[in-house]
Amino acid sequence: METTEKDYKINKPNWLRVKLPIGENYKHVRGLVDTHKLHTICESGNCPNMGECWGEGTATFMILGNICTRSCGFCAVATGRPEAVDWDEPQRVAEAIHLMKVKHAVITSVDRDELKDGGSIIWQNTIRAVKALNPGTTLETLIPDFKAEKDNIARVIEAAPEVVSHNIETVERLTRQVRIQAKYWRSMETLNILKEGGMRTKSGIMLGLGETKEEVVQTMTDLYNSGVDVITLGQYLQPTKKHLPVMRFVHPDEFAELQEIGYNLGFDYVESGPLVRSSYHSERHVIPGYGRGEWLRKKEAAS
Repeated sequence: METTEKDYKINKPNWLRVKLPIGENYKHVRGLVDTHKLHTICESGNCPNMGECWGEGTATFMILGNICTRSCGFCAVATGRPEAVDWDEPQRVAEAIHLMKVKHAVITSVDRDELKDGGSIIWQNTIRAVKALNPGTTLETLIPDFKAEKDNIARVIEAAPEVVSHNIETVERLTRQVRIQAKYWRSMETLNILKEGGMRTKSGIMLGLGETKEEVVQTMTDLYNSGVDVITLGQYLQPTKKHLPVMRFVHPDEFAELQEIGYNLGFDYVESGPLVRSSYHSERHVIPGYGRGEWLRKKEAAS
């Protein structure tokens, strides 16, 4: 039975309360995004942390337009026929990051499967433009799978962002339902190619779509074996009634347990909690040893 919007609101637990976007910094970022005609996944993806992140003067920019060629069952980004590639976009993104004076920026994109290069040339140009204008800014790039085509992935590697992320999103059994045009092991191959290219790699899993704990741990293990350094785990939230329903709201204690499992598996950083999204606290994810160091210190203090 499909979960209705009314049921969804009634069943939403108190640990999923979201802060409203307020404050001068939020207004400043809002103005920059509008003025420079930029797309952000914060808006297109209905991110629950938009108020907090924008309030701190940070945002996740989405390049290559705001229309995706894929139709994932969880995602609020529009699906359809994308507009032509905007070759001036890389410079606009770089200038906006410069005006925001952020120390860490996140860039993502829609899938552009209709392009021979998958959008990788714009990706490469954007990373280069951001680094040229913002030499003191660290950069995370949340990329599509590029169908695991090495030449396209190599363009991102060559541009050398501090972190390259690609989200597996869900367990293998649910991939066809959740990520309709994606493939579980193809995403793992993309992450493996990035690691072999010397990148600090990252991936994320959504919980509450009907997966079992054993499947989540297996996915975490597969990610670790694919060379992933940083992993994020968060609660899936249904964007609209047309999207996949929430099957279960995962308690914060379960997220804490999965964090412990992740560190014991060997991940360098495990970000795990109901409102965690890929770019949440991402400025910390660029620092090797930071997450594991904090985890070890907490364990020592508790013993």
